Amino acid sequence: MTERNADVVINLATGHEDAERVTVAFLVATAALAKGRQVTMFLTKEAVRLGLPGYGEAIEVSGAPPVARLLSQFADGGGELLVCPICFSGRQLDEAALVPNAVLGGATPLFDRIGDGATVFSY
Repeated sequence: MTERNADVVINLATGHEDAERVTVAFLVATAALAKGRQVTMFLTKEAVRLGLPGYGEAIEVSGAPPVARLLSQFADGGGELLVCPICFSGRQLDEAALVPNAVLGGATPLFDRIGDGATVFSY
């Protein structure tokens, strides 16, 4: 298996409005990191807010780890948040406020991460 094939890309398009999707996306992401995969979470629509401090703290699903803990594990494990710049700027959010493991990036950087063989999930 090549290094490129070890990558995982997860597209997430929801935030507070669908706590289960957010939770499952980060459970998959942290599991992939634990297996030694490089993981990029591509945030679109309302999910771009997960790139800001504190937003994930209010997202919880009964019986599942809190999203705040999963976000921390994701960052500590080397996971990157790729934040859609169109979605982000359309919500008039502040790029300077992004968490340290988040960067603005759209389709071109996304395809750079997907390469020729990444595993892709969408939530």
